[in-house]
Amino acid sequence: MAIQVGQAAPDFTLRDNERNVVTLSEQKGKNVVLVFFPLAFTGTCTKELCSIRDSIGVYGSLNAQVYGISVDSLFALNKFKEEQNLNFPLLSDFNKVASTAYDSIYAHFFNDMDGVSKRSAFVIDKEGVVRYAEVLENALELPNFEAIQNCLQELNH
Repeated sequence: MAIQVGQAAPDFTLRDNERNVVTLSEQKGKNVVLVFFPLAFTGTCTKELCSIRDSIGVYGSLNAQVYGISVDSLFALNKFKEEQNLNFPLLSDFNKVASTAYDSIYAHFFNDMDGVSKRSAFVIDKEGVVRYAEVLENALELPNFEAIQNCLQELNH
């Protein structure tokens, strides 16, 4: 079922690219931006995450922790982060727990790859409530970064 603005964010525990455990519910007290993306090392995903990298100061000034999430292994994500000089954690949803909980998973994707994360973005406030939700069916589209940042600005007033 689609995630709705105003509902409690589904909790999850994943490992980041450095093998650290990250639990969403432990992030309370700060705004969180979750960015699900299909696959590391692909053109649109690289463009998306590098855009966030280049704007990380904006997210920081809006009291937001950004996490990129995909079904790639933490080893692939670590290499991707290193090659692209990404300055925020990438979480491995290898078992598809978070992607499924956020209704952000393709049943069928390009080249017979099933169970790949849909490109999507969620803003979760300091209390763990979803304040922005965007799930894209077309993997070639990017989330509305301006709308995400506007949502974060509103949360800081």
